[in-house]
Amino acid sequence: MTHVEMPGARVPIRMWTDPGTVEDAALRQLQNVATLPWIKGLAVMPDVHYGKGATVGSVIAMHGAVCPAAVGVDIGCGMSAVRTSLTANDLPGDLSRLRSKIEQAIPVGRGMHDEPVEPGDVHGLPTSGWDDFWARFGGVAESVRFRQERATKQMGTLGGGNHFIEVCLDTDGQVWLMLHSGSRNIGKELADFHIGQAQKLPHNQGLVDRDLAVFVADTPQMAAYRHDLFWAQEYAKYNRALMMGLLKDVVRKEFKKAKPVFEETISCHHNYVAEERYDGMDLLVTRKGAIRAGSGEFGIIPGSMGTGSYIVKGLGNAASFNSASHGAGRRMSRNAAKRRFSERDLAEQTRGVECRKDSGVVDEIPGAYKPIERVIDQQRDLVEVVAKLRQVVCVKG
Repeated sequence: MTHVEMPGARVPIRMWTDPGTVEDAALRQLQNVATLPWIKGLAVMPDVHYGKGATVGSVIAMHGAVCPAAVGVDIGCGMSAVRTSLTANDLPGDLSRLRSKIEQAIPVGRGMHDEPVEPGDVHGLPTSGWDDFWARFGGVAESVRFRQERATKQMGTLGGGNHFIEVCLDTDGQVWLMLHSGSRNIGKELADFHIGQAQKLPHNQGLVDRDLAVFVADTPQMAAYRHDLFWAQEYAKYNRALMMGLLKDVVRKEFKKAKPVFEETISCHHNYVAEERYDGMDLLVTRKGAIRAGSGEFGIIPGSMGTGSYIVKGLGNAASFNSASHGAGRRMSRNAAKRRFSERDLAEQTRGVECRKDSGVVDEIPGAYKPIERVIDQQRDLVEVVAKLRQVVCVKG
């Protein structure tokens, strides 16, 4: 970990990467965040890169304030993974049918279910809390309430971009199921609404970057944001749980003879806010592209499609606010990746993985991301590796 001092910063910036490898635009964002009056700490993960307002791969601790743009527009985005009783020997040589069945069961991209999927329709999925969760939708921002039907139909869907569903093998040949998604369109609309509201507030008018507008404690605007924020984080949690249930059902049907058994699911947000206490102070800790890595807590750090992923256990490092990276992190923008790489490059870099290899996902090519092994090595004081996985099926929107 390196301490970086910047002009005007109210706190030192703790970095789990070489500052010389961080692009100038991201460094400026980190400096801007560190000048905010409410900040009490800033930790930078090894997958750090430029984002909207705040960098992806940053952990921001504030007292009495929260910055919506530092959460990201996909509120509650995160990962879920589960180890199964299946092994590599149970998998067929051609995995295209399995991929197709997954895509039939779980809508991807902008797709949604024809009718809302109820938890009771999915084998083994708990139904408690579901009705209360949807009842609280009536309290979200009025401008977004008309999206309720869409939100119910998108529950249990993947989305696009860097979201994925994977079938993986660990180094012992055990089959894992893994997925990455968030709060879909409803989370984005709530985020966009509240970012716009924050930018109008008087105390934000003198900020160096209007995207860093905050809500402050004990105001109606903060109360409204906290309600919608925590509701959207719960939506993301339910969304992943429902998808994992649908994914398990596909595996049960496809491997009926093997009678697959599933261990307890590991799940973690990596775009969210949590109320935590450090140095005797109650803080709002925003993790944007970072997971919580408290002592003994399991987490998931995925690589890009075709490069492998890691199941980790947190070491509880308070210097990072008990955090770790959320993935490999981009080393070039989507547009830059499209200019640099071709479909042929994508096919070569994802050899051995049953996945899309067309122009629509070239921006997700492994070469557009940082090497996941290096990212893991840079945070050995934050997490310990429990399992290393490699993808054999990758579904993307």
